[in-house]
Amino acid sequence: MAIRKILLPLTGTAAGEAALATALMTARIWSAHVTALHVRVDSRDVAPLAGEGLSGAMIEEMMSATEKESADRAHAVRGLFERFVAEHNVLVAEAKYESGVATASFASIIGREEDLVAQQARLADLTIVPHPEAGEDVSSSDALHAVLFDSGRPVLIAPHLAPQRVGSRVCIAWNGTAESAASVLAALPWAHRAEAVRVLTSDEYQRRGPGAADLLTYLALHGITADIATFRPVERDVGAGLLKAARDFGADLLSMGAYSHSRLRQLILGGVTRYILENADLPVMMSR
Repeated sequence: MAIRKILLPLTGTAAGEAALATALMTARIWSAHVTALHVRVDSRDVAPLAGEGLSGAMIEEMMSATEKESADRAHAVRGLFERFVAEHNVLVAEAKYESGVATASFASIIGREEDLVAQQARLADLTIVPHPEAGEDVSSSDALHAVLFDSGRPVLIAPHLAPQRVGSRVCIAWNGTAESAASVLAALPWAHRAEAVRVLTSDEYQRRGPGAADLLTYLALHGITADIATFRPVERDVGAGLLKAARDFGADLLSMGAYSHSRLRQLILGGVTRYILENADLPVMMSR
């Protein structure tokens, strides 16, 4: 299945420009439409958080300050979008498929970001999110996890810096789980057009389920030629080993399942998903 609609949530972080570049690069590959979405904070949500003991005037002042800050951020995000598409000669238009043409549009809505982004992502072929800011705990990124857990669609985490290419050399991380099976399905359109495809596997990564050789047979039925690379953990970290194997291949897209173990376990103990989210320097497409 070709990619026709890309959702790009923008919040005004410094990583937003790299995400925009990644989204527009992807749109040009697939003749797709990018919907840049900014979710403004609803000032009414501040009132329940204000706590007891505050006067009505104080709560009103807090709501007013929140509204101004939200409006200023929305203005800045829209400015970033407009400058970027102008500099890169991107056609700003309504979503409409035309072969060889990438289009983009901007939308701003009010509400809870994690809820609205996940809902909008359900009718997008791919959601591209900015890389978390340095020092931000990626495990608490509500919007990112809402898309992963509640949209039913793949999410691509853009790197800190805009990539030179996306999807010409594709790695598929395989461990036999339902999550990695979903990642294979998401990777099929990319694998069909890639110049090289590699399946990454490891004894420490594998769970109960089909092995990497079975995946190669499956890919061959789809007309995709791939090879297998077995990686080892780096300093006992499976995620570090997986990322090193992708870099060694020169991958410009890594497709993998997310949270084969529970999210709570990964929050406490760490895990492959968390390591990749925090340390990847290439586009990573995750599926649940």
